[in-house]
Amino acid sequence: MNEALPKQAILVVNAMSRRGADAFDTACAGLAKAGVTLIDTIAVTEPDKMDAAVIDAISRAPMVIVGGGDGSLSSNVDHFVGTGTVFAFLPLGTANSFAKTLGMSDDLDEAIQVIANGRRRRIDLGVIDGDYFVNAAALGLSPLIADTVPHKLKKYLGMVGYFLWAMRVAFKFRPFRLRVTLDDGRVVKAWATEARIANGSHHGGVELVEDQSLDSGKIVIQAVTGKSLWGLAWSWFATLFKLRRRKLTVTEWWGQSLRLEARPRQKISIDGEIAAKTPVSVKIADEAIDIAAPTRAQSTASDQP
Repeated sequence: MNEALPKQAILVVNAMSRRGADAFDTACAGLAKAGVTLIDTIAVTEPDKMDAAVIDAISRAPMVIVGGGDGSLSSNVDHFVGTGTVFAFLPLGTANSFAKTLGMSDDLDEAIQVIANGRRRRIDLGVIDGDYFVNAAALGLSPLIADTVPHKLKKYLGMVGYFLWAMRVAFKFRPFRLRVTLDDGRVVKAWATEARIANGSHHGGVELVEDQSLDSGKIVIQAVTGKSLWGLAWSWFATLFKLRRRKLTVTEWWGQSLRLEARPRQKISIDGEIAAKTPVSVKIADEAIDIAAPTRAQSTASDQP
């Protein structure tokens, strides 16, 4: 497969994302300077017009660059499936988990260099009831935060705002009964305080599903089991600081097609946006799209302090 990326593209930026409006002009100039010919540049200020802008761009360019947060990327990735258009992105959100899964930081200049000098990579997508997503979905405390966090708190305080709001809503949260039907028909049950449906390794900006990759050919359901919110807090702490016992705080189920149920029913945030509710079917779309990904050297450089 030819790993070279196209040198012509259309840029579509969600100007309502955390850094979208401020980054638009900088991105246009930076991409042109890096050698990417921009056929068109579009700053979307009305969220309901984002889909139409991306669909139109895909029909006119060999590569479409989407600028926004994880939610913007995930809600528009469906349009790339079945096309030959390369999906490139500028991480302009709060957590930017998909960028971290790829080994990138959320630095705009670094993302521009990946688009200009990176490689074409074929990746899997997760699928929840027919809806494609790029990185990770969650049920439990995370969707409760995503569903209620004030927009201005998220926009101006970023991850700190999420953390403050999480402390507020945690007192309203209750554990749930999880039921997972595996590929072979076996059914497993467990109490849980949070569950992640992972195509990528990062969620909420943190590496939670360490063994998952974007070309594994499998989807992962990872649950923080038990009924204690302190247990959930400990799991996040242990994972964040890479403690040796971190993997003992979660249970994982891997497969290509799984069924997920919960009692009581749970809302599901897909890459940060509430978009589904249990019960759902969870699948992997193997090698679904081409993306602009960092080279090994670029990925290594992003890990340097």
